[in-house]
Amino acid sequence: MLNLHNVEFVRSAVKTGDFPNDALPQIAFAGKSNVGKSSTINRLLNRKNFARVGNEPGKTVHINFFQIDEKVYFVDLPGYGYAKVSKKERARWGQLMDEYFASEDTLTLGFQIVDIRHKPTADDVTMADWFLQTGMPFVVIANKLDKIKKSQLEGNLQTIRTTLHLPEEVPVIPFSAEKGTGREEVLALILEHIEEN
Repeated sequence: MLNLHNVEFVRSAVKTGDFPNDALPQIAFAGKSNVGKSSTINRLLNRKNFARVGNEPGKTVHINFFQIDEKVYFVDLPGYGYAKVSKKERARWGQLMDEYFASEDTLTLGFQIVDIRHKPTADDVTMADWFLQTGMPFVVIANKLDKIKKSQLEGNLQTIRTTLHLPEEVPVIPFSAEKGTGREEVLALILEHIEEN
């Protein structure tokens, strides 16, 4: 089991040399700016504001590492797709992400957070491709479940799966950072992958 109360912020990485290299499994979270990535991480940890919820999306071009119970890292990848970011910042973001995904032994499991209400964007598709190319296990969290009607659920999940070109083995989990729906399912997947490592 994981003690989710034993959480510490380790570091913000701006280059490859900053990545931890202690062979602990790394669970990476990616998502568009304002999709509720920090809220999702906070909900998983049952903390109010551990991963900072930014009021200015797209401002962090760092990869943040949180150590959970000295057994695993939660890796908060910088939000993408924010229109007001300069080309230079966007290029820096792309390079940092490239380096992270190219690093040996970094990724154990990837989570991509999308908004269940909307069709995924071109940036979402690019991000999903990045995860799929690593060959690592990958899961899509469809956040903001509390904002749609039950009758929309199946159709919206199918749109996400089709738009992101997801293979059958990639789960899409309906989730609500607000209400906690889907939390147990996500945590179960995390535990399963930590135990395999």
